Amino acid sequence: MTVVRAALTQTTWTGDKESMIAKHEKFARDAAAQGAQIICFQELFYGPYFGIIEDAKYYDYAESIPGPTTTRFQALAKELGIVIVLPIYEEAMPGVYYNTAVVIDADGENLGSYRKHHIPNLDRFWEKFYFRPGNLGYPVFNTRVGKVGVYICYDRHFPEGWRELGLNGAEIVFNPSATKPGLSNRLWELEQPAAAAANQYYIGANNRVGTETEEFGDKAVTFYGSSYFVDPRGNFVGDIASEDQTETVIRDLDLDVIREVRNNWQFYRDRRPDSYTATVAP
Repeated sequence: MTVVRAALTQTTWTGDKESMIAKHEKFARDAAAQGAQIICFQELFYGPYFGIIEDAKYYDYAESIPGPTTTRFQALAKELGIVIVLPIYEEAMPGVYYNTAVVIDADGENLGSYRKHHIPNLDRFWEKFYFRPGNLGYPVFNTRVGKVGVYICYDRHFPEGWRELGLNGAEIVFNPSATKPGLSNRLWELEQPAAAAANQYYIGANNRVGTETEEFGDKAVTFYGSSYFVDPRGNFVGDIASEDQTETVIRDLDLDVIREVRNNWQFYRDRRPDSYTATVAP
């Protein structure tokens, strides 16, 4: 039996970047002390969720890769022997920014990045002001604990990317998010379990908590946490996290279940890509 102990974080905005980085360093240390082998932070983990408004001052949160934050967490990953999925605001060049997650292996190596593909432009999700659509495909990273993919927040509404990650060999896919109440609540309950069952891998989905009122005033939304893991059958692994508390969710994931499920339900054998013409039409 191949069991991976995996962790997700959900937390509030502290008001400044350095304290957010320090807070997440502690999350990683505490998780590693409990035996976690991989940890994923929430979307844009070291800043507020600035998609609430359109303001160019938030471009200052963008960093190059490699850059100070990735370098800092590479050192931490190596020290702790833990894989870190690090969602940051990436500056590819001045004026070209992406919503990105870096995957750092347990020896501190930067294995590469995933850039969020699907960019919303909705009330208090004005992300097209901040991000270009991702252009690195749907990579799966060979980490010390297994094959890991990433799909970020709004991406989860698009089943095509989930399948791409499965076809690329993913065993665990992380979906770091910043999701507010309203239309999304029911989808949050449904989509990741459905995607896990349809694609027969584990998914870890994490969301922020709290209301960033000091940053955005009356425009602030209340993020509802509820982070969780689901297995390749679409079942929750342990309890769902609270809606309003800082938590680190740590669960044991048996990767042998993936083979068992795929042998029972031959979705990858029986799919018909030759017939799916409309799904890839522009």
